[in-house]
Amino acid sequence: MSVLTTMFGGGLGPLFLVGFLGVALVLGTLPFLINTKPDPLDKLKEAARPQAATAAGVDLRPQSGSSKKLEKYSSFLEPQDAEEFTAMRQKMMQAGYRTKEAVMIFHFAQFALGLGLLVLGMLYYLVAKSGPNSTPTEMIMWILGPGIVGYMAPKYWITKRQQERQEEITQGFPDSLDMMLVCVEAGQSMDQSIIRVSREIRSSYPALADEFEIVSQQIKAGKDKGNVLNEMAERCGVQDVSSFVTVLVQSQSFGTSIAEALRVYAGEMRDKRVMRAEEKANKLPTKMTLATMMLTVPPLLIILVAPSVVGITALGQ
Repeated sequence: MSVLTTMFGGGLGPLFLVGFLGVALVLGTLPFLINTKPDPLDKLKEAARPQAATAAGVDLRPQSGSSKKLEKYSSFLEPQDAEEFTAMRQKMMQAGYRTKEAVMIFHFAQFALGLGLLVLGMLYYLVAKSGPNSTPTEMIMWILGPGIVGYMAPKYWITKRQQERQEEITQGFPDSLDMMLVCVEAGQSMDQSIIRVSREIRSSYPALADEFEIVSQQIKAGKDKGNVLNEMAERCGVQDVSSFVTVLVQSQSFGTSIAEALRVYAGEMRDKRVMRAEEKANKLPTKMTLATMMLTVPPLLIILVAPSVVGITALGQ
């Protein structure tokens, strides 16, 4: 009690008051923002959806309870700007999250972690760090710091997953093209070769195998092959895959041999992978120069200069 009296009676009282009022305002207005009234047009669409699906012979899969709960808060959790939502949706797909609720879960994680760690940081500061010697800088660091970390952690995770997945696809794409070329030259069709390649590379490159499997399933469903390949390029976000899709679409449009196009492009991909490895090897000496100088030059100077310094000091005395 004396600690709280000292804090609120001292110079930090107004800052704590503003902080508590801000948290109370967020917690108080959150139910009103979330509990929005459903749109009557959405109700009509939901009512007509089962009838249309039954007429078309489509089996509707029941959604999970968590998905239904998040769907109620979509207007609060999803970006309202169409371009921002499309960019976020594409980034989530490139990171490997292809579900419909991926964007909502991402923004919910940002909101929940940011607010939760903000409250935890405030409680920790009040219990362990507050006192007469506390400064506003320490208060901001211990209260706002965890909230900022919690808010940025999901974004860092998605970006890291996207980079790792694109790196895996880039590394495994030349091998998949070689396998695809062997399958096509053995007499299999392009669709069959994609299915075979997705099975063969799953143990080494699961992300690329998933993309090929999605392509095969969409082609079996009757979608246009060019559109399916373009969607694959968007999901991967890798320049090599986009160029490969362009080669296949042009080969299909002009009626040229797919095997010849695969042979030429697979050779280019192998050369490109070797060039990337050589580029990394050439960058290594430059990166090691600074560390080598920091670890080698100071000991060398001590060995060479220290005896002279000791001798001069002894003569001076």
